[in-house]
Amino acid sequence: MPHVRRQLGRHGLTFADGYVVNPTCCPSRASILTGNYSHTTGVYLNHSNERFGGFDAFDDHDTIATRLHDAGYRTGLFGKYLNGYNRHVDYVPPGWDEWFSTFRDGYFDYKASVNGVRTSFGHARSDYGVTVLNERVHSFISTTDPTVPFFAYIAPHNPHEPAIPAPGDRDRFASLPRFRPRSYDEADVSDKPAHMRSIRRLSADDTRRIDAFRLDQIRSLLAVDRLVGDVVAELRERDVLSNTLIVFTSDNGMLWGEHRLDGKGVIYEEATRVPFVIRYDALVQSARRDAHLVLNIDLAPTFAEAAGIALASDGVSLVPLLDAGGGIGRAAFLIEHLRADNDDPIAPTFCAVHTRRFVLARYETGEEELYDLSRDPLEMISRAGRRQYHDVQRRLEGDLRSLCRPAPPGYSF
Repeated sequence: MPHVRRQLGRHGLTFADGYVVNPTCCPSRASILTGNYSHTTGVYLNHSNERFGGFDAFDDHDTIATRLHDAGYRTGLFGKYLNGYNRHVDYVPPGWDEWFSTFRDGYFDYKASVNGVRTSFGHARSDYGVTVLNERVHSFISTTDPTVPFFAYIAPHNPHEPAIPAPGDRDRFASLPRFRPRSYDEADVSDKPAHMRSIRRLSADDTRRIDAFRLDQIRSLLAVDRLVGDVVAELRERDVLSNTLIVFTSDNGMLWGEHRLDGKGVIYEEATRVPFVIRYDALVQSARRDAHLVLNIDLAPTFAEAAGIALASDGVSLVPLLDAGGGIGRAAFLIEHLRADNDDPIAPTFCAVHTRRFVLARYETGEEELYDLSRDPLEMISRAGRRQYHDVQRRLEGDLRSLCRPAPPGYSF
């Protein structure tokens, strides 16, 4: 992604340890919009037909959009909103001046709510989801009065399944090597909980499917990269780049065969760690990598502080980090996940505490996983119950009891 690296990374902060606090997409987006954990937003699951899932579980009356709108910002959402919104397309959530919410898969032959009006898109080259988003964002920025501040939330479906590359990108990276880290199709999972021990080794069909999907995901990100480049170019042309805060991140990670898994919704680093880059020329004096633990719940309070408005949330503002003059004081954070039969059925409900070195997950079954990331970054060996980690495990269990309040529905210590 050369535009992300050149236009953002070389002018801003690239965080080595950026995480989501729920490794499932819809709950993560609710956290981005509010700065709150799932136990505060009430959104634990993707699907609205679940009590704690999707659009129907989300209270949209107090978000970063409503706060910025009330402060005089022009606000716009472009792309994916919350799962289940497709049943409410005539409804535009409060706080948004421009609303272009896409649903179905968002690549070709999809639908969108255009300021509350259901609109269909076809299979023409010009209908490709990111191409349309690019045009909409360009129009939003170019038509905003130069004296009016704006907030644009741009959420392409790429590289979400089915990860359809843009026309012209379908044959890219044909010689890319296969992805085979040591954790791929993990041979020995005897150290892991029962739900992991029950997962079979990858078949040849699994391997071919995962390899093809990974390649399409990478190809589909080329369009997102061009979108980033075009947005930066538009900001520069409008002479507002120097005073615009830009964040590039994701709502969850993805496993491509590690630990015998493909997908998300699990405790492992591949699902919880995400790209996290911030460019803000008004404060960042020089590009650098930053080692602080930063989270998706930190985004809303960061936007709020940059805008000079108040926002109480579970996250913290990252503004003190941007000018290299301060820190955020985070030593540990919570990851939470609720199991539902039709939503990430691999992992039982869990709460986990994550520090720079350790991650301890405790499942509703009472089982635990403990990883020492400094010695075992691929999480091949759980240290839970090992004598030499007894004191570490007890300390982390205490931290987990403090952080996991309230606990996910049905979960108890």
